[in-house]
Amino acid sequence: MNKPLLYTYRRCPYAMRARMALLQAGVAYEPHEVSLKDKPAPMLVLSPKGTVPVLVLPSGEVLEQSLDIMRWAFAQTGDTAAWWSRAQTAVNQTLLATCDGEFKHHLDRYKYPQRFSDALGLEQHRAQAVVALLEPLETALKGCAYLGGASPCAADIGIFPFVRQFAAIDPDGFKTLPLPAVRTWLAAWLVHPLFETAMAKTQ
Repeated sequence: MNKPLLYTYRRCPYAMRARMALLQAGVAYEPHEVSLKDKPAPMLVLSPKGTVPVLVLPSGEVLEQSLDIMRWAFAQTGDTAAWWSRAQTAVNQTLLATCDGEFKHHLDRYKYPQRFSDALGLEQHRAQAVVALLEPLETALKGCAYLGGASPCAADIGIFPFVRQFAAIDPDGFKTLPLPAVRTWLAAWLVHPLFETAMAKTQ
């Protein structure tokens, strides 16, 4: 195997961030689109958790977490454009941790209420998601185009796919939220060549 093999799913936000990082870093990889209803046996042997992304390196090493894949990708080129290093600020690290933690918890229950049974209702989870991540993200983006400043960094592509997913649940409702900087940022990413390339169908 000359190139890393990436088990991915086009619409998974974790896989999106991994693909975007690999593409931005200029790391060639072999994508393998996974059917979530029929996960390939070789992937399950390598990564029994059964979720994407999974990156299999030519050495045989397996990276099972999207942020680890992102870190590895930018390390391959020495992070010359500082995409990874500019994501390491305290603010960006807090936003990333919140995105993958509290925000994702509420996002799942807002997007898939039929899958969960808890004390909070759909609208409460929506509101909690806004407070947890979107309001701090709005503050972070005021006065700058990206979390990396004038240009993007790994924090932008680490968080964007999840905000995209949230906004798509109720686009009209999202427009009414007092988040002008977040909406501008999201709109820019939705037409960004890096995202468009990462979303191109492979089969």
